[in-house]
Amino acid sequence: MSKVKKFDVLTYDQIREKLLSGETTCESIVKKYLEKIKKYQNLNAFLSVFEEKAIKKAVEIDEKIKSGTAGKLAGMVIAIKDNICVKDERCTCASKILENFISLYNATAVERLLKEDAIIIGKTNLDEFAMGSSTENSYFGPTLNPYDEERVPGGSSGGSAVAVAAGLSTTALGSDTGGSIRQPAAFCGVYGLKPTYGRVSRFGLVAFASSFDVIGPFGNSTKDVALVLQVIAGHDENDSTSANMPVPDYLSYLDKDVKGLRVGIPVEYFSEGLEDEIKEAIEKQIDFLRENGAIIEKISLPHTEYNIPTYYILVTAEASSNLARYDGARYGYRSPNAKSLYEMYVKSRSEGFGPEVKRRIMLGTYVLSAGYYEAYYRKAQKVRRLIKEDFDRAFENVDVIITPTSPTTAFKIGEKTDDPLKMYLSDIYTVSVNLAGVPAINVPVGFDSKGLPIGMQIIGRQFDEGTILRVSDFLERNYKV
Repeated sequence: MSKVKKFDVLTYDQIREKLLSGETTCESIVKKYLEKIKKYQNLNAFLSVFEEKAIKKAVEIDEKIKSGTAGKLAGMVIAIKDNICVKDERCTCASKILENFISLYNATAVERLLKEDAIIIGKTNLDEFAMGSSTENSYFGPTLNPYDEERVPGGSSGGSAVAVAAGLSTTALGSDTGGSIRQPAAFCGVYGLKPTYGRVSRFGLVAFASSFDVIGPFGNSTKDVALVLQVIAGHDENDSTSANMPVPDYLSYLDKDVKGLRVGIPVEYFSEGLEDEIKEAIEKQIDFLRENGAIIEKISLPHTEYNIPTYYILVTAEASSNLARYDGARYGYRSPNAKSLYEMYVKSRSEGFGPEVKRRIMLGTYVLSAGYYEAYYRKAQKVRRLIKEDFDRAFENVDVIITPTSPTTAFKIGEKTDDPLKMYLSDIYTVSVNLAGVPAINVPVGFDSKGLPIGMQIIGRQFDEGTILRVSDFLERNYKV
């Protein structure tokens, strides 16, 4: 096995301990993170760094800690994916079309983090408009995997995954439309949680596919992810799709055993196409759960083969609708070469959007067009219902489902850019979770023979993030790779 790279990372528990003992200050912590961001600048994880604001905020929180009035995230340094709004800062979505757009307000998730004294250190790189699985589709250049800089970090939340993996922030926020938190978390060896659709407000998240998009956290421990989710979850009157349901105490699910927990293993997710080393690593985790009292059952999710086509029909349809707002008239890039209204529309979009975004807009417009709506979009909606029903039936008999997060470890930069279908298959194990609207977490489960991280996915019932956090935390505390 190749030698595995080590990064100097701190969990929030470790930071909190140092703060409360007086060993360090928030200001000192922020300055160390800023130094590391400069040191690892070549990874291209950040599109904006809020140096002055972060230090100023840290000084304020140091005073709050002294007076005993600090929030529950005091000292946590967090990075925000650059499709989530932070007031008075650029929100580019890694696109030329929004290169100079300044957000007028905070996303609800950001507002809630700030209220609990989290320190926002900057905005991270992504695939343009969150469309991609490798963070190669960014107008500002690709992000590099910290474990092997010739490889991708996954996508679309690659910048956030790298920030956490390389210790450039304590935690990070990403967005997940079809695996965009879990897959980069797997490629970078960190924890990444996609909450239930509706659990976290989408207000302030730039829309890609509105019935799929979810904001979620990255961390170097299950507890960090649980803590961030605790803060950002809950109903928001600014988002009509946010669920008006109580948010449980996620930390109360930690430090538990797995005795009697029923774990489903879908046969369709362990067939051809899955790398042997990933399969072996996950089977060891499953055996460990069995040895500790979990009940392991083979299950079937029979409509799995339709996940990718159903997903790409529906998300491209929603994307073509959502991206119609970028017309060169109201905000964003306007082509200087246009001589008429028609040319302004065409040239602003042609010059402003990258190739992958254009591809998805064209696919989406096609499947929504008069002659093809019934054959593609409507049929895909029906199949989405069947996929959701597969999960509903499975969860009548099991508490969680375990699958790989990705069929491969991180692939080389440029390896799949000329073959969109091959790239789309990177998400084969993650898109079903978004189609069904259920929660899932990536758990790091070791490294392959090249020294690249391997990820495992734990899927739960709707609004039962607590149980998947329980299993993740149990494995993190007890399983030694």
